[in-house]
Amino acid sequence: MSGMKKVQIGLILVGFAITGSAYANLELAQAKTCTACHAVDKQVLGPALREVAKKYAKNPDALDLVSESIKKGGTGKWGQIPMPAQDGLSDADAKTLALWILKGAK
Repeated sequence: MSGMKKVQIGLILVGFAITGSAYANLELAQAKTCTACHAVDKQVLGPALREVAKKYAKNPDALDLVSESIKKGGTGKWGQIPMPAQDGLSDADAKTLALWILKGAK
């Protein structure tokens, strides 16, 4: 395969990754059952994901804090309904979800 062909394929894949990332993260949120308690723009059992983004918008440690909350769960940040831990979630998936949430779940 020529160098030019490899570059073209690479650009296509990058374009797909960029345009498909929001869908991939929504799909990840659905697959990991986040959407059983959270919606993008309204409170369900837990806060709306966009409210989470607003709460952490100016916090430089937001990515780590939200990733940790996703993995460890907790109670008290948004009321008394506990968020269960997602122990089986990889660190990479937790970061992917946290980043998506912090970008407004778009």
